Amino acid sequence: MKVFKFLLLRRTVVYFLIVFSLFLTSCSRKLKTDKSKFDPCRSFLFECKEGKQIVEIYSSRGKMVLELDSNLAPLTVSNFLDLVNRGVYNETTFHRLIKEPFPFIIQGGDPSSKREEILISKIGLGNFVDPQNGKSRLIPLEIMLKKEDKPRYNKLIKNPNEIKNIYLKHERGSIAMARRESLNSASSQFYISLKRLHVLDGRYSVFGKIIDGIEILDLLKKNDRINKIVHIKDNDIFLIN
Repeated sequence: MKVFKFLLLRRTVVYFLIVFSLFLTSCSRKLKTDKSKFDPCRSFLFECKEGKQIVEIYSSRGKMVLELDSNLAPLTVSNFLDLVNRGVYNETTFHRLIKEPFPFIIQGGDPSSKREEILISKIGLGNFVDPQNGKSRLIPLEIMLKKEDKPRYNKLIKNPNEIKNIYLKHERGSIAMARRESLNSASSQFYISLKRLHVLDGRYSVFGKIIDGIEILDLLKKNDRINKIVHIKDNDIFLIN
């Protein structure tokens, strides 16, 4: 009788361990799946892109080709591409240029700069206004650090050791989102770094870089036009002219 009870108890324990093991496996798979479905664009009315994306900026001084990284800045890239595909940047201007006392940035992307009647003093204050709700679309600061599985949002990176681990930094030709003092105030305006800018790392969302036509940066002047920006959808078939 004791042997029978022992065997029954052992069978119960083994059964419990098997079920418990399956439960853990199931939970582990579920967590992994949820992690892979991380979607920062969920609350916005556009699709989150994946992988590298190519855009061409046709300016009054020539063409620049940029590679944007959706893996490291998914929300920022997807917002930018949505605005590109809407034609928001077409016929706007580079309204801000800082080259003194040393090369710094050139900034554009204010939708109001395409309006001839707007006062020059007002250019640089505009956002993209979503026609569906009549409100400015604002996106958060987005910065991805090495060894982390998703970007940080609305958090300045101040620790020098963490700044070293930022994936996308301000190099010459890097493109980043301009914003006001609020970390959640980027909209359509962007800037391109004219040189390596350590001081801006961890403070603004870098989301790509120029890969062809970087010499155009030295030709651009304040109020030069952005004739259009075009999204080249498939980087795999892209060839630099």
